[in-house]
Amino acid sequence: MAISEMTDRESRRTLATTTTIASSALSDSDLNLSSLRRRPSSTTVRAETNGFEGESSADDAVRDSSSDDSATGKSSEDDRDSKLDSVSPMEIGNDSVTNGKIGNSENREGVQDGAAVKFAYRPSVPAHRRIKESPLSSDAIFRQSHAGLFNLCIVVLVAVNSRLIIENLMKYGWLIKAGFWFSSTSLRDWPLLMCCLSLPIFPLAAFVVEKSAQQKYISEPVVVLLHIVITTAAIVYPVLVILRCDSAVLSGVTLMLFACIVWLKLVSYAHTSYDMRAVARAIEKGETPPSTQSKDCPYNVNIKSLAYFMVAPTLCYQPSYPRTACIRKGWVARQLVKLIIFTGVMGFIVEQYINPIVRNSQHPLKGNLLYAVERVLKLSVPNLYVWLCMFYCFFHLWLNILAELLRFGDREFYKDWWNAKTVEEYWRMWNMPVHKWMVRHIYFPCLRHGIPKGVAVVIAFLVSAVFHELCIAVPCHIFKLWAFIGIMLQVPLVLVTSYLQNKFRNSMVGNMIFWFIFCILGQPMCLLLYYHDLMNRKGKTD
Repeated sequence: MAISEMTDRESRRTLATTTTIASSALSDSDLNLSSLRRRPSSTTVRAETNGFEGESSADDAVRDSSSDDSATGKSSEDDRDSKLDSVSPMEIGNDSVTNGKIGNSENREGVQDGAAVKFAYRPSVPAHRRIKESPLSSDAIFRQSHAGLFNLCIVVLVAVNSRLIIENLMKYGWLIKAGFWFSSTSLRDWPLLMCCLSLPIFPLAAFVVEKSAQQKYISEPVVVLLHIVITTAAIVYPVLVILRCDSAVLSGVTLMLFACIVWLKLVSYAHTSYDMRAVARAIEKGETPPSTQSKDCPYNVNIKSLAYFMVAPTLCYQPSYPRTACIRKGWVARQLVKLIIFTGVMGFIVEQYINPIVRNSQHPLKGNLLYAVERVLKLSVPNLYVWLCMFYCFFHLWLNILAELLRFGDREFYKDWWNAKTVEEYWRMWNMPVHKWMVRHIYFPCLRHGIPKGVAVVIAFLVSAVFHELCIAVPCHIFKLWAFIGIMLQVPLVLVTSYLQNKFRNSMVGNMIFWFIFCILGQPMCLLLYYHDLMNRKGKTD
């Protein structure tokens, strides 16, 4: 009887406590749970040693977090919702079971805390407190983590491409021959190799001209004329060598890329030196005070600075560059291994996938339209893989390896062009060395001479189109201007994508349009056009 009376008294006390807590909680319109929960006191700690070993860790987390909120005097609705959602029903059940072990009057504060937690999960407590967006809604999609979806995409890509590899091997067999990287026919390209090795003659000639200008042996107009002759010869000489030799297309493209890089560097060297001479003359005459920029980059013709510039991963000349402290040899070795692996992946995709698709295709402008669309769509995926591997190998791996070996500090060779919302943003972010060269030596000089911005942009695209045509048409011995037209068509695309971006005010629309043009309408079509024109030229020659 005594035990039952004691149990009844404890039950009445617990019920009274729960009623008091419930009434105070119901009077709070915000259901401020932090006012109902406190950090366990010393008596609660003693109660835990007497019989609270089974209390769930969720209660501790709620008490600790609520005590922090009470200390600062603030508790947001997001924090309360996360606290309520983070505790499972099993933990609540365990809490009620452990609270059933209470039999000591010293445990009343522990009972209050446990009852507060249990009250928070009663059916009468509102489950919906504020306005929330779904995680995949357009307004909230960029505030959520999509790591799981990214992993799913990786799994799907691996599965799909594994099936394509097996299907391709079953259909065509192993297409990569032993002479893929080197064969006896490559020996015919030795004139191109000798031409490439002789390209340093032009930077040396430019140095001699600048040294003569510094010593004032020749006048300024003569300096400008000699630089024009040197830069013109640096691009015409490789073109003549390629046209006179029946070399492989890949060898010709490589030589033209080197020649274009030398030309861009020589233009930057001549233009920058010209400007530094003008600044030095103005300072001597007292027309302008010496600025910090002229002190940091004085006009001083030095063969070492020119030689470093010719091999550095930049197209913009300056007497000195930011340098790193040391060379990370282990890092360089890892990047070289990656470069070899991804280069092999590119070769495998080209030989095993792109070549069979292109050989089994028709001229996209002369054959069946529906068949041409099917070939372009089928070619777009492996072409995109090759282009992404090329970008990663050259702009990330190779340029960073070169920068590390030369201790070149500024390694912003690209920006996040994959997030481009317009075609203009893509061209400003995907190739930073060329973009900086265009801005420094084409765009701003046009603006300084009073040319409108729109015309200056068209001139920059015109220069880019000419060099794209040289790098592709000259090695193929085909002058159909497909690459030139493709680059110049970017100008109206810049206007169209900018208009759509301003109209819809949605970054996803512009980015999707960019990827559609980039993956389907651009490179696959250009590849098919040049391939069939090249095959037709070889057929006529044979």
